[in-house]
Amino acid sequence: MGKGLPRSMSRGAAQRQEIIKQTIVAEDVALSITGSTGVARFATAVIGDFPEGNILLLGAVAYAQFSGPTSANLTNDWEGDFAIGSAATADVTLNNAEVDLIPSTQLAAATNEVSARTRATNATQVILDNTDGSLEINLNFVIDADEVTNAQTVVITADVVLTIAYVVLGDD
Repeated sequence: MGKGLPRSMSRGAAQRQEIIKQTIVAEDVALSITGSTGVARFATAVIGDFPEGNILLLGAVAYAQFSGPTSANLTNDWEGDFAIGSAATADVTLNNAEVDLIPSTQLAAATNEVSARTRATNATQVILDNTDGSLEINLNFVIDADEVTNAQTVVITADVVLTIAYVVLGDD
């Protein structure tokens, strides 16, 4: 890019950019999972945020890999699902704002408690209200009921690369 106004504008505030492409790299994100025997479990972690304003999401691509603590409390071939959304999950059902950035994506069975690197995409446009600046980007995770034994707490570690494209449509 040359000198002058275009270069200056590309370095300005996010609210003044035409299309914003943002890559979030979240490594070693701890997802603490606690629950009862025979009941599916869930966890969530904040991995980023948006600038203040009305956000028009244009699309998103995520690559995620999850690994267990290599303990007797987690099965070696555990299975689960993940999603990325503007809301944190409060239960074992990933829906609504919990999946508005990346939809619920099934993970293949883990090998030695490590999942394969999984790609998930979203090309559904949505407008997110972040006029109060509180909107966060949440990694939501659900693990199947029979994967954790004896109602133990297990910490699953996530490595996620999320690339999102959006436009800030103004603020109030």
